[in-house]
Amino acid sequence: MSDSTDEVRSYTVRLELVDEPGELLRALGPIADSGGNLLSIFHERGNVTPRGHIPVEVDLEATPERFDGIVDALRDAGINVIQAGAERYSETMTVILSGHLIDTDLSDTLSRIQAATNATVTDLSLSAPEGTDDASSARIRLATEQGAADSILETVRGVADEKELRVIEPLATGGDL
Repeated sequence: MSDSTDEVRSYTVRLELVDEPGELLRALGPIADSGGNLLSIFHERGNVTPRGHIPVEVDLEATPERFDGIVDALRDAGINVIQAGAERYSETMTVILSGHLIDTDLSDTLSRIQAATNATVTDLSLSAPEGTDDASSARIRLATEQGAADSILETVRGVADEKELRVIEPLATGGDL
């Protein structure tokens, strides 16, 4: 009987790349180096993400263990992974945090949300019209496993309460990244 962790499966990885020569090749290196077998690449050069980057969809084959290594290798290489696999990040939500985001360490806020929820930040937009000493707001798009939205919102609320931030939640949910 075969071990299901040794079974080669098909996966899709959605990436967000800077529109510069060599970026696609830089993203494909960690996939090949980690034992992924490329099936197809859809490079959407005519479209851009909200941050002005190019969305790229890569279909590949790998064992589950190798696939996890591929995702880690992509992130270690500085590639923005906005979706990894069919189920892992199948739901998105967007929330807005408002208050003294800079003074309360926005990086810490995002790290705590990600660490506590198994969600990943796929997009962030920060607005500080009066400078960093005054209140600011951030639109945060999170990707997560199907059905985890309530847990994520609880965590976001908890972190926001500790840091005296306001939460506007969620702006949109769904499986389409």
